[in-house]
Amino acid sequence: MKKIILCCSLMLAAAAAAQNQPKSNPPTSYTIAANKALYDYLDFKDQTDLKNVNKGLIAAYPQDTIGRFYNFKQFDFLKGTAPESVNPSLWRQSGFNATAGLFKVSEGIYQIRGFDLANMSVIRGKTGWIIIDPLTVKETVEAGMRLVRKHLEDLPVTAVIVTHSHMDHFGGMRGVVNEDDVKSGRIKIYAPEGFLEHSVSENLIAGNAMTRRAMYMYGNLLPKSATGSLGSGLGTTTASGTAGILDGTDIISSKEGETKIIDGIKFEFVYTPESEAPAEMMCYLPDYKAFMQAEVVNHTLHNLYTLRGAQVRNGQKWSMYIDKAIDKWGKDAQFSFGSHHWPTWGNAEVVDFLENQRDLFRFIHDQTVRMANEGMNPVEIANTLKLPKQLDTQFSNRGYYGTVSHNARAQYQLYFGFFDGNPANLNPLPPVEEGQKYVELMGGSENILKKAKESYDKGEYRWVAEIVNHVVFAEPKNQKARNLLADAYEQMGYQAESGPWRNFYLTGAQELRYGKKVFKNSSASNPDMVNGMSSEMFFNYLAMRYKGTEENTDKFNFNFELTDTKENVGLVISNGTVSTRVGSPIKDKVTATITGPRKALMALTGEAQDVTVDQLLSKGVLKVTGNKEAFKKFIGNIENFDVWFNLIEP
Repeated sequence: MKKIILCCSLMLAAAAAAQNQPKSNPPTSYTIAANKALYDYLDFKDQTDLKNVNKGLIAAYPQDTIGRFYNFKQFDFLKGTAPESVNPSLWRQSGFNATAGLFKVSEGIYQIRGFDLANMSVIRGKTGWIIIDPLTVKETVEAGMRLVRKHLEDLPVTAVIVTHSHMDHFGGMRGVVNEDDVKSGRIKIYAPEGFLEHSVSENLIAGNAMTRRAMYMYGNLLPKSATGSLGSGLGTTTASGTAGILDGTDIISSKEGETKIIDGIKFEFVYTPESEAPAEMMCYLPDYKAFMQAEVVNHTLHNLYTLRGAQVRNGQKWSMYIDKAIDKWGKDAQFSFGSHHWPTWGNAEVVDFLENQRDLFRFIHDQTVRMANEGMNPVEIANTLKLPKQLDTQFSNRGYYGTVSHNARAQYQLYFGFFDGNPANLNPLPPVEEGQKYVELMGGSENILKKAKESYDKGEYRWVAEIVNHVVFAEPKNQKARNLLADAYEQMGYQAESGPWRNFYLTGAQELRYGKKVFKNSSASNPDMVNGMSSEMFFNYLAMRYKGTEENTDKFNFNFELTDTKENVGLVISNGTVSTRVGSPIKDKVTATITGPRKALMALTGEAQDVTVDQLLSKGVLKVTGNKEAFKKFIGNIENFDVWFNLIEP
C-alpha cells in the first residue's frame, strides 16, 4: 500500500523531470523593492552562522551524486548574492542548508549534513558508533557511513536513536540495522513512546492528500533554480531510495527525564510529545556537555501547522519543553546540535539560542489566544501579529519553514477550530459555485481580469490572487485567467521568505500555466510500513476508504480469522460505515467468515489491485464460509485514491 508513506521516489522523479519546464517571468519592481528592504532590516554582515555552518568539516562526499538517490550538485546555483527573484534571507538560509559533508561537532560527536532533508548524528561509543536519526533512505545512510568509516574509524554500529516519528529521521535505519541485529540484541533501537504508531499512522489515514500537498510544500515538481525551488528552509530535499522502519526496543516515555547508558555513553532523555511531532524526545550527553535538541529547536521558526497537512501543534507545550531543557542543562551545555541545520557552540550562545526559540513559540501561542479572546478572527490575527524586533531580527527565528502568519492561524485552530464565529463563514458556498457567483456579480471574467491586471501593475498580488482565483474556479479553461493568477503567485513566491510558501506559490503557478505533469510512482510498497500497521489500524484504514455513498445500503457482518497474526476481527457494515472489532468476532447474523493471512487482504485492497478475491480463493490463500458475493461486493467498495488530484483548479 504505497499511500501510507510519503512517496519520496515519486516526488524526486517529478522534480528531475521538472528541470525542463519553460522559463519563468522576471521579478517586478515591487518584488525587487520588497526583497531589497530586508537588507536594511536584518544584519546580513553577521557571519556567525556562516562560520558555524562550515566549522568542523572533515570531508565532502567524493562524488557529485549518491547514485540515483541524491544529487549534491542540484543546489550549486546557491552562490553569491541573492538574485532579485529570491528573498535574500531565504537565499542565505538555503545556501547554508546545501553545505554537505561529514562534520566534527566535538571529539566523539559527528554529523552527516546535506545528504538528505535532515541530519544524521554519529556518536563514538565505547565499542562502536551510536547513530541518531538515520535519514530518509538507507542509501544515503550507507553513503554517510562510508565517510565515517573512511575518515574516522571503521567500527560497528552498536545502537540507533530515533528522536521522533517523521520519516526523514528513521526511514534510512536499514542502512545500519536489520531484524537479526535487533533479535540478537546486538543493536538496540531507542525511540519515544508511540514512535511506531505515529510513524505509520501520520501518512496512513490522510496519506494520499498529504502526499499531493507535500509535492507543493517541498517543491518536488519545480526545477531547482533561482526562479524555482531553493529547498524547504528546513533543509534541502528528501532523498529517494529504500525507506524502512523497525520498532524501538527501548522506549522513552518520561517527560521528567530518564537516563540510559548506551555503549558506555550516558544519555539523559526527556520525552516531548505534541511538540514538533506527536512522538518526540530530546537528550543530553553529560560526558560531552552536549544538548541534542532533536527537531524541537532549529535555526528557523518551525511549523505549528505544516502546510502538507498534519495535526496542529501546541506552541505552549513546545515552548515549555525548550524551557525544561534550559532549566535542566542550560548551566552546563557547551554546545547543542540537532536533527536539522548546524550546531551552536559556547554556553552563552546555546542558552541565548534556546531562550529565543522558547520565547518565539510562546509569543505566537499566547498572543494569538489573547487576540482571539479580544474578538479577532484568525485572518485578522495573522495580519496583525508581529514578533518583537529582538525576536524578529534573529536569523534563527525567521520564517524559513513556518511563518508567524500560518502558525498564528494554527494556534487559533487549536483552541477554536475552523469556524471564526461569523455566521457568513458557517456554511460557505463551494469554490466553483462561489466563483461563478463572483464572476457574475463583477460583470464577467473579462471585466475582472481587466481590473485585476490594473491591481497587478500596482503590485497588489494578494488581491489579484483572491479575485482571479474565483475566475479560475468558475472557468477552469480560461487560460488568460490562469496566466494572470500564475503571474501573481510567481511574484509572491519570489518575495516569500518561507521555503514552503515559495514552493506552494511557484508550483501553483507552474500548474496553472502548463497543467499537471503526472508521473507514475514506480516505487515498491514499503513492507516495513505495511507490516508495522496493527490490525486495528489496517481495518480502520479500510473503513476510511469504504465508499459510504447514499446509494450504499449494504448491511453485512464479516468475521476475519487472520492466520498470520493469530487474530479474530469482526466488521459491521451498515449505513455506509464500517465498524471494527479487533479481538471480538461477531456472534450472530454473520454474513461470511474469511480465513487467511492479513497480508493477503493487504494485497487484495492495495493500490496495485493485482489480485482478486476469486484468484485468492482458487489458490487456497483465502477461504470464505458464507456469502462470498457479499464479501466481493465489500472489497469492491474499498476506494483507491489518485494522488494527482487538483489543488489550484476544480
